[in-house]
Amino acid sequence: MAYNLLKGKKGIIFGALNDQSIAWKIAEKCFEEGAQIVLTNAPIAMRMGEINKLSEKCGNAPVIPADVTSNDDLKNLIEKSLEHFGGPVDFILHSVGMSMNMRKNNPYTSLNYDFTHKTFDISAISFHRVLQLAYQMDAISEWGSVVALTYIAAQRVFPDYNEMADAKALLESITRSFGYQYAKKKKVRINTVSQSPTRTTAGSGVKGFEGFISFAEKMSPLGNASAEDCANYCVTLFSDLTKMVTMQNLFHDGGFSYTGVTAEVIEQMEK
Repeated sequence: MAYNLLKGKKGIIFGALNDQSIAWKIAEKCFEEGAQIVLTNAPIAMRMGEINKLSEKCGNAPVIPADVTSNDDLKNLIEKSLEHFGGPVDFILHSVGMSMNMRKNNPYTSLNYDFTHKTFDISAISFHRVLQLAYQMDAISEWGSVVALTYIAAQRVFPDYNEMADAKALLESITRSFGYQYAKKKKVRINTVSQSPTRTTAGSGVKGFEGFISFAEKMSPLGNASAEDCANYCVTLFSDLTKMVTMQNLFHDGGFSYTGVTAEVIEQMEK
């Protein structure tokens, strides 16, 4: 059921790869709620994924490639988006993350630092790049909204999440620091959503993921939040219903973040 929460709004969605992607679900939900969108991803991801199918489902939304580590690419993306919409956007979703150390099975105690720098650049500093360019180009409307997807490993130890935990901590810090600056300038709000472990192409690459997703389900009073649930939540953050929410890390995890232990977990441990 649609509520027209985003009727008349325009936005840029980063990171949709295929129909397993949270960004894909968010794009679909934004379109369903009345928004016009521009889709973007890295050129290599666009070749590997199915973003053109998503474009068709979202009213033939423009697809503009952009390497998030390139200021030139991001500036081109913003310029073309403003041209397409005939003015500033109302919301941006940052759903970007990648760790070469994890892909190469390098443990946290034996990181390749060239890979680590790349992880930080793609997964966190890219958020600052997007915000800085949008700020300088006056690309977001007054009372606009920016959301980045994060994970609770930014606050708690999940050993196999590797240096992505550090990247997410930086992402959340940028959210607070830039959230202050953008709120003062143009009432733009910036938040992160800390989602339950979700079966996506990226998430499935984490060592022991299937075991952990089962554990998280047992540790969450409401169960794990799905990608569709996350899309619904992000729509509310892009809407005018949350105009006074900014600089926050918002847990969307079925209660996992504030649960010490559950009867189900105790029962399993006592078997």
